[in-house]
Parts: sequence; C-alpha cells; structure tokens
Amino acid sequence: MIGAIIGDIVGSIYERAPIKTMDFPLFQPACRFTDDTVLTVAVAGAIVFGQSYQQALQALGRRYPHAGYGASFSNWLTQDAPRPYNSWGNGAAMRVSPVGWAFDTREQVLRQARLTAQISHNHPEGVKGAQATALAVFLARAGHDKASIKTQIADRFDYDLTRALDQIRPGYHFDVSCQGSVPEAIIAFLESESFEDAIRRAVSLGGDSDTLACITGAMAEAFYGGVPKPVWATAQQRLTPDLMAIVNAFCSRFGCGRMRRPSNGFP
Repeated sequence: MIGAIIGDIVGSIYERAPIKTMDFPLFQPACRFTDDTVLTVAVAGAIVFGQSYQQALQALGRRYPHAGYGASFSNWLTQDAPRPYNSWGNGAAMRVSPVGWAFDTREQVLRQARLTAQISHNHPEGVKGAQATALAVFLARAGHDKASIKTQIADRFDYDLTRALDQIRPGYHFDVSCQGSVPEAIIAFLESESFEDAIRRAVSLGGDSDTLACITGAMAEAFYGGVPKPVWATAQQRLTPDLMAIVNAFCSRFGCGRMRRPSNGFP
C-alpha cells in the first residue's frame, strides 16, 4: 500500500504535464498526494476498522474535497445514499491495493476487490481493473515470479501483457479507463528492476501519471519486499497526520513495506 502512495506522490506533478522519460527527480517541491492516496488509505481504513467501503471512502474523501476526484466521483462523495454510476475508470484500480495485502486467498482478494469497486465503478471493466491490480499485489507478496504473475493476470483478465513499454510509450496518451491504463501499469512493473525503477517506468509512459505510478508502485512494493526507506521517509513528509494514522494502523496489522506471505501458506 505504501508503494501506491509513493507512486501517487511522485507522479502527481506529471498528470497535467506528462513526460516520456525515466530521467527526472523522484520528488519535486510541488509533489503532493492526490485522490489516489486518499482513497487507497480509505480502503485500508475500512479493512482495519471494520467499516463498509462506501462509508470509509465517503468519510475520508469528504475531508479532502480538493484532492483531485473526477466529476462523477465528486458527486458520489456528496450524496447521502450514493449509487454506483457504471464507471470503467481507473479509480477502481488505484485505490484497491490494501486488499492484496490484507486477504489470504485468491477468492477473498477477488471478492473484496469487487466490493471496493462496485460501490461506484460497477462497470465490468472497472471491476476487472480492481481485481487485476489486487490479485497482482497478492501474487507478488505470495512470492510468485513475474512470469507467473504475468500469465495468471493475462489469462484471467484477458489483458495484453506481451507489449513492451518502448512500444507503448511513443503513442500513449492520457487515459483514465481501466482497460487503457491497468495493463500498462502492470507492464511497467513487469519490466522493472527495482521499486524506484518501476515508478519511473510508469511515469515515463506520459499518461495519467499519478494513477499509473500508484498501481505500479503497489505491485512493486509487494514484489520487491518493501520500498527504500529514504523514499518512504520523503513521501511521509507530504502526508497529513490523519492519513498517516490509518497507514500506520494498517501496516502494523498487515505488514506492508516488507514481505509478508499469506497466512494460509499459499506459495
């Protein structure tokens, strides 16, 4: 989960000014957390404190009304009895990573990922993007190698993961759909050589940079057994105390930031 937060913060300044290079300062003064972090932390809070996903997302989201939500989700946040609005947007995928850490079977992960998505993003592509992201995180922390993760995600979700970033990057543009960003974020992770390298690859696509890096960062944290301590220390300086309190509660219980195998012994 903290990998997702780091990715969001690093990518935040490139969302409206996309770049096509991996050569950039990891943190710049204007880097900040966005709606990706707020809603990721909200999902974590729901799991830790036993809230419904809807309740947790609305409660925390309303504390940060200017975090960068899309128009439809902003409207959803303000409603007393919000209804899903058939979204296929990548908002379903960027907030789901805590599920991959907190649950210990494929079935649980897929079910909980669906539940996090369908409260707002109930289009089949929105649900699929959330499930693919959560399952990739789960498989990574369970110790699967990249070839296994690639095969399982491609087979289950029919994503084309055979492309290379160098092929995708030149013509890639800002795309907020799950189907147009989740596979690309997964490929960035699959091609990476380290956590930081994964974040740089995701940002370098030049698309919805904070969300791409958020999704990629979640997978990279799980696969590489954590994140570099100085990187996380820098990211924490940009978080508010209430967000950090939830992050700390989740990490204390589920061990994010270091390798934690599923308790049922799933290999």
